[in-house]
Amino acid sequence: MKRFDDLPQPDALAANIAGIFKDRVTGKAAPATRFTLFDATGTVHEGGFGNAGAAGDPPGPGARFRIASCTKSFTAAAMLLLRDRGRLSLDEPVTRYVPALAPTLPAGRPEAPTLRMLLSMSGGLPTDDPWADRQESLSAAAFDAVLRAGVRFAAVPGTRFEYSNLGYALLGRVIEEVGGKSYPAFVTENLLQPLGLEETGFDPAAVPAGRMATGFRQTEAGWQPLPFTGPGAFSAIGGAVTTTADLARWANWLSEAFRPDAAEDGPLSAASRREMQHIHCVMTPGPGEDLRLRGYGYGLNIEHDARFGAIVSHSGGYPGFSAHMRWHPQTGLGVLAFENATYSGAWIPVTAALERLLEAALESETPAAEPPAAVRTLAAGLCRLVADGWDDALADTIFLENVALDRPYAERAADLAAIREKAGTPDVRNMKILPTDRGGADGGFGRFELHLPASAGTIVAKALCGPPQPTKIQSITWQL
Repeated sequence: MKRFDDLPQPDALAANIAGIFKDRVTGKAAPATRFTLFDATGTVHEGGFGNAGAAGDPPGPGARFRIASCTKSFTAAAMLLLRDRGRLSLDEPVTRYVPALAPTLPAGRPEAPTLRMLLSMSGGLPTDDPWADRQESLSAAAFDAVLRAGVRFAAVPGTRFEYSNLGYALLGRVIEEVGGKSYPAFVTENLLQPLGLEETGFDPAAVPAGRMATGFRQTEAGWQPLPFTGPGAFSAIGGAVTTTADLARWANWLSEAFRPDAAEDGPLSAASRREMQHIHCVMTPGPGEDLRLRGYGYGLNIEHDARFGAIVSHSGGYPGFSAHMRWHPQTGLGVLAFENATYSGAWIPVTAALERLLEAALESETPAAEPPAAVRTLAAGLCRLVADGWDDALADTIFLENVALDRPYAERAADLAAIREKAGTPDVRNMKILPTDRGGADGGFGRFELHLPASAGTIVAKALCGPPQPTKIQSITWQL
């Protein structure tokens, strides 16, 4: 974990990040913004700029904003809570609880999406932001009427990612059917209250006077205020209203599930919280994205950045509002922000701000930990194979049995001898062992590289350790 105060020049870093959010207001992306930086200890820096209407100028700590689709993380947590209590199975078809939905694909033998598919945005329903964002206050009867009239499927359930608000509205109905009360009441009683999120709710009209930010739409004549919608059948897709402080506590509670010392506090286990933050449906990274992998978990997006590793996030866009929350489980650093303008793109400054934090964290990284004794022993044996020549008996102490079966020792010995001839005399005293399993156990040395300098270059051995104890190597490649 990384403490914000331990990063290089934290005061200057905080001021620099605050400038990112201030520029959003001066650049007229939104009338106002409220942001929070947090680490494993909680909120470390926050601020607000611009005019939030009734909530003040600038918005203060108590200002409440609509967070739109960031609400989906609460919906997913509620579903896992019911699953963990034995009330439902994620692999049941949603039609068990919402029989008004009629599946249409595949043609001739249509299949209903499972609860797991809907959670991971692989339920086959079409992307629907413009339409769904106007359905929040829909009554249960009107929702049933929409379903009975027929719903279009864009793909066979379970075959691809397709962001569906309707899918999460269906999950909201499941929560009501199984939980025995309205979606807002279930989430409030089972998640918000146990976690002390007292400034989070689902009805803008219930927010104390002077606290609810006004949402705006940009027009040629200026910022036009928009009316609020109240709770209804689509609250589960984006109906939450909260403060940056409350949402930071929620995000930190989700993030802390990855910490080795995480306490089993709160209504949902650390294992289930981690489950929310694992990819369950893969997405194709967009053009220019420096990502190794991207996908949807349960109510959350997960990206594997080439520099920083896994990053968890979710955006929210609603008439009058934009929100984004984003954190880095490995360090515990996170950023979130609200803006009071329709689909203004709060993800843009939040992404930039977290990138600044993570760059500073990389800059402050301490040298890699010493490798475990078992890995040092393996590396010493690899050095002997290079310096003294191949020895089958020594190789047996380094490698698991599959290594000789996958490729005979004689062939491996010949390859290593050819590399040794090109490299020249090795300098065993200056060899280095580098971990390559970023974020893994044992300091990341479950995969490691041995860098062995020689008179004509550096010999590199890339090793992957196997499951059995004592630790041995199951895969090895050499290069010069």
